[in-house]
Order: sequence, then structure tokens, then C-alpha cells
Amino acid sequence: MKEIYIDFANIGDYEDLYEQLKSKLELPEYFGDNLDALSDVISGELEMPLHLEFVNMSVDQLELFEDLLTTLEDAEDEMEGFTFSYYLEQYEDEE
Repeated sequence: MKEIYIDFANIGDYEDLYEQLKSKLELPEYFGDNLDALSDVISGELEMPLHLEFVNMSVDQLELFEDLLTTLEDAEDEMEGFTFSYYLEQYEDEE
């Protein structure tokens, strides 16, 4: 299974995200930088099995990218061989 990791410590907005996705998923030139296009690519153009994982998401990013998370969770339910997970950034306790 191919595993792709996107580090959200380097993501500020959807433009940053789409740049990372294009690079890491090797998306076609005509990719439309929107959630419908992402869903279409996942359902028809990416080689499966594939696991997509977002790491270091902040609480603010959970809100900003809520529609993205929903889109990917739906794709996971609908697409055989596609899995998705995300993890919040970790803070070390200062003592």
C-alpha cells in the first residue's frame, strides 16, 4: 500500500494544501484545485491501495479544512483501497 503524508505544519490555506497534494500524489496538470476535482481524482485516477495521512493539524486547521476532511472521509467510505487519517499537532508539556 502506498502511503502519503502531508505535514500541516507547512500548510496555511487551501492553496498550500493543493500544492502539496499535487506534488505528493503526482496529480495531473489539469487538476482543478477544488474538492470536487480531488474527489474525482481519488475515485478514478489514483492507483489503489492508497493511504493518505495528514499530520500536525492544528485545531484552527480542523475548522478551516472541515469540508476537505468530510470529502476524504466520504471517499474512504466509497472507495475500496483508499484510507485516510489525520492527527493533531503534539505539544510537549513544559515543566
